[in-house]
Amino acid sequence: MGRVVVTGGAGFLGSHLCRALLDRGDEVVCLDNLITGSIANIEDLFGRPGFTYVEHDVSTYVWVPGPVDRVLHFASPASPIDFERIPIQILKVGSLGTHNTLGLAKAKGARYFLASTSEVYGDPLVSPQPESYWGNVNPIGPRGVYDEAKRFAEAMTMAYHRHHGLDVRIVRIFNTYGPSMRPDDGRVVSNFIVQALRGEPLTIYGDGSQTRSFCFVEDEVRGFLALLDSDVTTPTNIGNPDEYTINDFAQMVLEVTGSSSEIEYRPLPVDDPMQRRPDITKAREHLGWEPAVHVREGIARTAAWFADRLAQDA
Repeated sequence: MGRVVVTGGAGFLGSHLCRALLDRGDEVVCLDNLITGSIANIEDLFGRPGFTYVEHDVSTYVWVPGPVDRVLHFASPASPIDFERIPIQILKVGSLGTHNTLGLAKAKGARYFLASTSEVYGDPLVSPQPESYWGNVNPIGPRGVYDEAKRFAEAMTMAYHRHHGLDVRIVRIFNTYGPSMRPDDGRVVSNFIVQALRGEPLTIYGDGSQTRSFCFVEDEVRGFLALLDSDVTTPTNIGNPDEYTINDFAQMVLEVTGSSSEIEYRPLPVDDPMQRRPDITKAREHLGWEPAVHVREGIARTAAWFADRLAQDA
Protein backbone atom coordinates (compact mmCIF):
# COMPACT_ATOMS: atom_id res chain seq x y z
CA MET A 1 0.00 0.00 0.00
CA GLY A 2 2.69 2.52 0.95
CA ARG A 3 5.35 3.62 3.42
CA VAL A 4 3.84 5.30 6.46
CA VAL A 5 5.53 7.23 9.27
CA VAL A 6 3.63 7.10 12.59
CA THR A 7 4.80 9.43 15.35
CA GLY A 8 3.86 8.32 18.85
CA GLY A 9 3.68 4.82 17.42
CA ALA A 10 4.54 3.12 20.72
CA GLY A 11 1.66 4.81 22.54
CA PHE A 12 -1.85 3.49 23.15
CA LEU A 13 -3.47 4.66 19.93
CA GLY A 14 -0.26 4.72 17.88
CA SER A 15 0.54 1.06 18.55
CA HIS A 16 -2.92 -0.08 17.47
CA LEU A 17 -2.60 2.09 14.38
CA CYS A 18 0.83 0.66 13.46
CA ARG A 19 -0.60 -2.85 13.76
CA ALA A 20 -3.62 -2.03 11.58
CA LEU A 21 -1.43 -0.43 8.90
CA LEU A 22 0.86 -3.48 8.79
CA ASP A 23 -2.17 -5.78 8.63
CA ARG A 24 -3.36 -4.09 5.47
CA GLY A 25 0.05 -4.23 3.80
CA ASP A 26 1.65 -0.87 4.58
CA GLU A 27 5.29 -0.48 5.55
CA VAL A 28 5.51 1.37 8.89
CA VAL A 29 8.22 3.58 10.38
CA CYS A 30 7.33 4.10 14.05
CA LEU A 31 8.81 7.13 15.84
CA ASP A 32 8.50 7.52 19.63
CA ASN A 33 10.57 8.99 22.45
CA LEU A 34 8.84 6.70 25.01
CA ILE A 35 7.89 9.58 27.31
CA THR A 36 4.45 7.98 27.62
CA GLY A 37 4.70 5.19 25.05
CA SER A 38 6.15 1.75 25.72
CA ILE A 39 8.15 -0.80 23.77
CA ALA A 40 5.83 -3.41 25.29
CA ASN A 41 3.01 -2.00 23.13
CA ILE A 42 4.89 -2.79 19.90
CA GLU A 43 7.22 -5.66 20.80
CA ASP A 44 5.09 -8.07 18.76
CA LEU A 45 5.72 -5.92 15.67
CA PHE A 46 9.52 -6.07 15.62
CA GLY A 47 9.60 -9.38 13.80
CA ARG A 48 7.08 -8.34 11.17
CA PRO A 49 8.24 -7.46 7.65
CA GLY A 50 8.00 -3.75 6.90
CA PHE A 51 8.16 -2.52 10.49
CA THR A 52 10.91 -0.15 11.69
CA TYR A 53 11.18 1.55 15.07
CA VAL A 54 13.20 4.72 15.69
CA GLU A 55 13.47 6.29 19.14
CA HIS A 56 13.15 10.01 18.50
CA ASP A 57 11.60 13.17 19.94
CA VAL A 58 9.68 14.86 17.12
CA SER A 59 9.97 18.21 18.92
CA THR A 60 13.45 18.20 17.37
CA TYR A 61 14.24 17.98 13.65
CA VAL A 62 12.57 15.01 11.95
CA TRP A 63 13.94 13.18 8.93
CA VAL A 64 13.22 9.73 7.54
CA PRO A 65 15.42 8.44 4.69
CA GLY A 66 13.75 7.06 1.59
CA PRO A 67 10.26 7.53 0.18
CA VAL A 68 7.35 8.35 2.47
CA ASP A 69 3.73 8.24 1.34
CA ARG A 70 1.95 9.17 4.58
CA VAL A 71 2.94 10.99 7.78
CA LEU A 72 0.61 10.33 10.73
CA HIS A 73 1.30 12.62 13.68
CA PHE A 74 0.03 10.86 16.84
CA ALA A 75 2.83 11.89 19.21
CA SER A 76 1.53 13.66 22.32
CA PRO A 77 0.87 12.83 25.94
CA ALA A 78 -2.92 12.87 26.26
CA SER A 79 -3.79 11.88 29.82
CA PRO A 80 -4.96 14.38 32.48
CA ILE A 81 -2.09 13.42 34.81
CA ASP A 82 0.34 14.45 32.06
CA PHE A 83 -1.06 17.99 31.82
CA GLU A 84 0.53 18.93 35.17
CA ARG A 85 3.47 16.50 35.00
CA ILE A 86 4.92 17.44 31.59
CA PRO A 87 3.10 20.56 30.33
CA ILE A 88 6.04 21.99 28.38
CA GLN A 89 6.62 18.76 26.47
CA ILE A 90 2.93 18.68 25.52
CA LEU A 91 3.08 22.23 24.16
CA LYS A 92 6.29 21.49 22.29
CA VAL A 93 5.06 18.31 20.59
CA GLY A 94 1.86 20.11 19.53
CA SER A 95 3.75 23.08 18.10
CA LEU A 96 7.33 22.14 17.18
CA GLY A 97 6.43 18.50 16.62
CA THR A 98 3.61 19.42 14.27
CA HIS A 99 5.84 21.87 12.40
CA ASN A 100 8.63 19.30 12.04
CA THR A 101 6.34 16.52 10.83
CA LEU A 102 4.57 18.84 8.41
CA GLY A 103 8.00 19.73 7.04
CA LEU A 104 8.75 16.03 6.54
CA ALA A 105 5.45 15.50 4.70
CA LYS A 106 6.06 18.54 2.50
CA ALA A 107 9.61 17.42 1.63
CA LYS A 108 8.43 13.91 0.78
CA GLY A 109 5.23 14.92 -1.04
CA ALA A 110 3.33 12.80 1.49
CA ARG A 111 -0.23 13.00 2.78
CA TYR A 112 -0.30 14.39 6.33
CA PHE A 113 -2.65 13.10 9.04
CA LEU A 114 -3.00 15.03 12.31
CA ALA A 115 -4.37 13.37 15.42
CA SER A 116 -6.31 16.19 17.06
CA THR A 117 -8.81 15.86 19.89
CA SER A 118 -12.28 16.64 21.16
CA GLU A 119 -10.45 18.79 23.72
CA VAL A 120 -10.39 21.55 21.09
CA TYR A 121 -14.07 22.01 22.01
CA GLY A 122 -13.11 22.66 25.66
CA ASP A 123 -16.08 22.69 28.04
CA PRO A 124 -18.66 22.84 25.23
CA LEU A 125 -21.74 25.04 25.23
CA VAL A 126 -23.15 22.97 22.35
CA SER A 127 -23.99 19.25 22.47
CA PRO A 128 -23.39 17.09 20.56
CA GLN A 129 -20.31 18.85 19.19
CA PRO A 130 -20.17 19.25 15.40
CA GLU A 131 -16.92 20.08 13.61
CA SER A 132 -18.26 23.58 12.94
CA TYR A 133 -18.26 24.40 16.69
CA TRP A 134 -15.33 26.64 17.62
CA GLY A 135 -15.18 25.56 21.25
CA ASN A 136 -15.06 27.03 24.75
CA VAL A 137 -11.46 26.71 25.95
CA ASN A 138 -9.61 28.31 28.85
CA PRO A 139 -6.18 28.96 27.31
CA ILE A 140 -4.41 29.50 30.65
CA GLY A 141 -5.96 26.70 32.70
CA PRO A 142 -4.15 23.43 33.46
CA ARG A 143 -5.90 21.67 30.56
CA GLY A 144 -4.99 24.54 28.24
CA VAL A 145 -1.54 23.10 27.53
CA TYR A 146 -3.16 20.17 25.71
CA ASP A 147 -6.21 21.99 24.32
CA GLU A 148 -4.23 24.86 22.85
CA ALA A 149 -1.40 22.64 21.60
CA LYS A 150 -3.94 20.73 19.52
CA ARG A 151 -5.76 23.87 18.39
CA PHE A 152 -2.43 25.32 17.25
CA ALA A 153 -1.59 22.03 15.52
CA GLU A 154 -4.85 22.20 13.57
CA ALA A 155 -4.15 25.82 12.58
CA MET A 156 -0.61 24.95 11.44
CA THR A 157 -1.85 21.95 9.47
CA MET A 158 -4.48 23.99 7.65
CA ALA A 159 -1.91 26.73 6.97
CA TYR A 160 0.33 24.16 5.25
CA HIS A 161 -2.70 22.92 3.33
CA ARG A 162 -3.65 26.41 2.11
CA HIS A 163 -0.18 27.92 1.66
CA HIS A 164 1.81 24.92 0.43
CA GLY A 165 -0.98 22.82 -1.05
CA LEU A 166 -0.15 19.95 1.32
CA ASP A 167 -2.66 17.09 1.28
CA VAL A 168 -3.93 16.88 4.89
CA ARG A 169 -6.39 15.00 7.10
CA ILE A 170 -7.39 16.03 10.66
CA VAL A 171 -9.18 13.72 13.07
CA ARG A 172 -10.76 14.94 16.29
CA ILE A 173 -10.56 11.99 18.65
CA PHE A 174 -13.11 11.51 21.42
CA ASN A 175 -12.63 9.33 24.50
CA THR A 176 -11.07 6.08 23.32
CA TYR A 177 -10.31 3.00 25.39
CA GLY A 178 -9.09 -0.55 25.04
CA PRO A 179 -6.05 -2.82 25.51
CA SER A 180 -2.63 -1.13 25.85
CA MET A 181 -3.87 1.79 27.94
CA ARG A 182 -1.56 2.70 30.80
CA PRO A 183 -3.02 1.41 34.10
CA ASP A 184 -2.03 4.65 35.84
CA ASP A 185 -2.78 7.14 33.09
CA GLY A 186 -5.53 8.92 35.01
CA ARG A 187 -8.27 8.44 32.41
CA VAL A 188 -11.68 7.40 33.62
CA VAL A 189 -11.81 4.02 31.83
CA SER A 190 -8.43 2.77 33.03
CA ASN A 191 -9.02 4.25 36.50
CA PHE A 192 -12.37 2.54 36.95
CA ILE A 193 -11.38 -0.84 35.52
CA VAL A 194 -8.11 -1.08 37.46
CA GLN A 195 -9.81 0.03 40.67
CA ALA A 196 -12.65 -2.45 40.14
CA LEU A 197 -10.24 -5.34 39.49
CA ARG A 198 -8.23 -4.47 42.61
CA GLY A 199 -11.32 -4.04 44.77
CA GLU A 200 -10.46 -0.42 45.42
CA PRO A 201 -13.03 2.42 45.53
CA LEU A 202 -13.92 3.86 42.13
CA THR A 203 -12.99 7.54 42.27
CA ILE A 204 -15.50 9.90 40.67
CA TYR A 205 -14.52 13.55 40.38
CA GLY A 206 -17.42 15.94 40.94
CA ASP A 207 -20.92 14.57 41.39
CA GLY A 208 -20.70 12.17 38.44
CA SER A 209 -23.36 13.93 36.38
CA GLN A 210 -20.85 14.98 33.72
CA THR A 211 -21.07 12.95 30.51
CA ARG A 212 -18.58 11.22 28.23
CA SER A 213 -18.78 9.15 25.05
CA PHE A 214 -16.55 6.09 24.87
CA CYS A 215 -15.24 4.53 21.65
CA PHE A 216 -13.46 1.16 21.59
CA VAL A 217 -9.99 1.41 20.05
CA GLU A 218 -10.79 -1.11 17.30
CA ASP A 219 -13.60 1.13 16.02
CA GLU A 220 -11.51 4.28 16.44
CA VAL A 221 -8.61 2.95 14.35
CA ARG A 222 -11.02 1.77 11.67
CA GLY A 223 -12.26 5.38 11.53
CA PHE A 224 -8.69 6.69 11.25
CA LEU A 225 -8.00 4.52 8.22
CA ALA A 226 -11.29 5.49 6.58
CA LEU A 227 -10.39 9.17 6.99
CA LEU A 228 -6.80 8.63 5.86
CA ASP A 229 -7.99 7.03 2.62
CA SER A 230 -10.74 9.60 1.99
CA ASP A 231 -10.60 12.98 0.28
CA VAL A 232 -11.83 14.90 3.37
CA THR A 233 -9.31 17.63 4.22
CA THR A 234 -11.18 19.37 7.05
CA PRO A 235 -11.42 18.25 10.71
CA THR A 236 -13.58 15.17 11.27
CA ASN A 237 -14.97 13.79 14.52
CA ILE A 238 -14.29 10.11 15.14
CA GLY A 239 -15.95 8.89 18.33
CA ASN A 240 -18.94 7.07 19.74
CA PRO A 241 -22.07 9.26 19.98
CA ASP A 242 -23.54 7.14 22.82
CA GLU A 243 -23.40 9.37 25.90
CA TYR A 244 -23.12 8.20 29.52
CA THR A 245 -22.90 10.01 32.82
CA ILE A 246 -19.80 9.11 34.81
CA ASN A 247 -22.09 7.64 37.50
CA ASP A 248 -23.76 5.34 34.98
CA PHE A 249 -20.41 4.36 33.48
CA ALA A 250 -19.04 3.48 36.92
CA GLN A 251 -22.02 1.21 37.58
CA MET A 252 -21.50 -0.46 34.21
CA VAL A 253 -17.85 -1.18 35.02
CA LEU A 254 -18.86 -2.69 38.37
CA GLU A 255 -21.48 -4.90 36.68
CA VAL A 256 -19.20 -6.10 33.88
CA THR A 257 -16.25 -6.85 36.19
CA GLY A 258 -18.40 -8.28 39.00
CA SER A 259 -16.57 -6.02 41.43
CA SER A 260 -17.90 -5.08 44.87
CA SER A 261 -15.91 -1.84 44.97
CA GLU A 262 -17.50 1.21 46.55
CA ILE A 263 -17.72 4.61 44.86
CA GLU A 264 -15.78 7.54 46.27
CA TYR A 265 -16.44 11.16 45.24
CA ARG A 266 -13.66 13.74 45.02
CA PRO A 267 -13.52 17.42 43.97
CA LEU A 268 -13.88 18.13 40.25
CA PRO A 269 -10.63 19.21 38.54
CA VAL A 270 -10.38 22.73 37.10
CA ASP A 271 -12.02 23.17 33.66
CA ASP A 272 -13.19 19.55 33.51
CA PRO A 273 -15.79 19.44 30.69
CA MET A 274 -19.38 18.75 31.73
CA GLN A 275 -20.39 17.26 28.37
CA ARG A 276 -18.52 15.41 25.67
CA ARG A 277 -20.41 13.83 22.78
CA PRO A 278 -19.47 13.82 19.09
CA ASP A 279 -21.73 14.66 16.20
CA ILE A 280 -20.56 12.02 13.69
CA THR A 281 -22.83 13.01 10.81
CA LYS A 282 -19.79 13.94 8.73
CA ALA A 283 -18.03 10.61 9.36
CA ARG A 284 -21.19 8.66 8.54
CA GLU A 285 -21.89 10.56 5.32
CA HIS A 286 -18.35 10.99 3.94
CA LEU A 287 -16.52 7.96 5.36
CA GLY A 288 -19.31 5.43 5.79
CA TRP A 289 -18.03 4.98 9.37
CA GLU A 290 -19.71 4.50 12.69
CA PRO A 291 -18.74 2.51 15.79
CA ALA A 292 -19.79 -1.13 16.07
CA VAL A 293 -18.52 -2.31 19.48
CA HIS A 294 -21.00 -1.70 22.31
CA VAL A 295 -19.50 -0.17 25.42
CA ARG A 296 -20.28 -3.24 27.58
CA GLU A 297 -18.40 -5.50 25.18
CA GLY A 298 -15.54 -3.01 25.04
CA ILE A 299 -15.34 -2.82 28.84
CA ALA A 300 -15.26 -6.62 29.06
CA ARG A 301 -12.45 -6.90 26.50
CA THR A 302 -10.49 -4.09 28.15
CA ALA A 303 -10.97 -5.53 31.63
CA ALA A 304 -9.69 -8.93 30.44
CA TRP A 305 -6.55 -7.26 29.09
CA PHE A 306 -6.01 -5.29 32.31
CA ALA A 307 -6.52 -8.43 34.41
CA ASP A 308 -3.72 -10.14 32.47
CA ARG A 309 -1.50 -7.05 32.74
CA LEU A 310 -2.01 -6.74 36.51
CA ALA A 311 -1.29 -10.45 36.97
CA GLN A 312 1.95 -10.09 35.04
CA ASP A 313 2.95 -7.04 37.06
CA ALA A 314 2.22 -8.92 40.29
